[in-house]
Amino acid sequence: MIRRVVITGMGTVNALSCDLQAFGGALCAGKSGVTPIEQFDTSAFKVRFGGEVKNFTPEDVIEPKTARRLDRFAQFALVAAIAAVKDSGLDFGTEDPFRCGIIFGSGIGGLNEFEEQHSRYLAGGPGKIGPFVIPKMIANNAAGTISIHFELRGPNTTVSTACASAGNAIGDALRAIQWDYADVMVTGGSEAGITPMGLGGFCAARALSTRNDNPQSASRPFDRDRDGFVLSEGSGVLILEELEHAKRRGATIYGEVLGCGCTADAHHITDPHPCGSGAAGAMRFALRDAKLNPQDIQYINAHGTSTPKGDIAETQAIKQVFGEHAKRVAISSTKSMLGHLLGASGGVELIATVLGIEHSVVHPTINYLTPDPECDLDYVPNTARELRIRRAISNSFGFGGHNCCLVVGAMN
Repeated sequence: MIRRVVITGMGTVNALSCDLQAFGGALCAGKSGVTPIEQFDTSAFKVRFGGEVKNFTPEDVIEPKTARRLDRFAQFALVAAIAAVKDSGLDFGTEDPFRCGIIFGSGIGGLNEFEEQHSRYLAGGPGKIGPFVIPKMIANNAAGTISIHFELRGPNTTVSTACASAGNAIGDALRAIQWDYADVMVTGGSEAGITPMGLGGFCAARALSTRNDNPQSASRPFDRDRDGFVLSEGSGVLILEELEHAKRRGATIYGEVLGCGCTADAHHITDPHPCGSGAAGAMRFALRDAKLNPQDIQYINAHGTSTPKGDIAETQAIKQVFGEHAKRVAISSTKSMLGHLLGASGGVELIATVLGIEHSVVHPTINYLTPDPECDLDYVPNTARELRIRRAISNSFGFGGHNCCLVVGAMN
């Protein structure tokens, strides 16, 4: 028998807020977290803004010595995980540590550390390279650090599927509990790609919006005048728990994870399949896994990156799967306010989706000013909408053609 899996805790670090409920409020208010980048001098860059986490002080939450030994992406991950565990009310000291695990996503890992240590090498040779460069740089450092902090000894893996990383990680954590490998899983994703090489690399790929004169209007998913995504950073962590386990301890339950679908475009290393066939397949598989019909879905949290090709492909995919219902389902993009958190986006966006279910509201897609004839669905433009959401899906698609769709729902 497949076991039911529920969400009992959530935590996030992002450009809008590091407080869960404040984050939800900012989303519903249509606020933008996109600002000029302050971490380094961007004057030589074609793009000079992003979804940067300002005034982040991990030492307020984790031991300073530990914080120094973590790259920024792992600091984000641990701070968000601590918040999620606190939100869940779990006391891991009373749990079997081998029945509690972590499956976590990151598309890039410790890019800050790699750049810093490479600069030290160029300036002073190999003797100047720090002793923690490898453990701080590797993408699995976040999962390992969370495991050590909470002394969790169950399943522990890292998923790296570009911008689908957190979505795939959550899907894998779902399976770990469904198939009785664990009772509790800490999952989600983290990314800190706002670095000189991260920003410069995406600029060189011509993937980013160049609206330096008005950064807060730069991310405009599904709008005709979109010109690329906005690079962002942060972390989103969820606590997944087997339903009966959660009930026994009297946990507050946000909702249920009902299904997951994953596919590959097998088309291009950066561009989506032009017909959206891979994305459509992921949504179909997720609905089948959840034993739902397209008409059962009230809301889609779109991948919605604000790229010319990506938004059209996702729109076409939704039409393929939902048919006439595509015109009736509410769709919005969290990235319109946060920018693109890369491998962390699926975690933060599932949190946004669950908050929408909890509060019966769909956050808007801001900066939607000029309709695109090729993107002609209901993207909840600019203003939040009250809506009783019983079932919703969250899409995450990544470079390499990775597609992941998660289905979540309110508890019956």
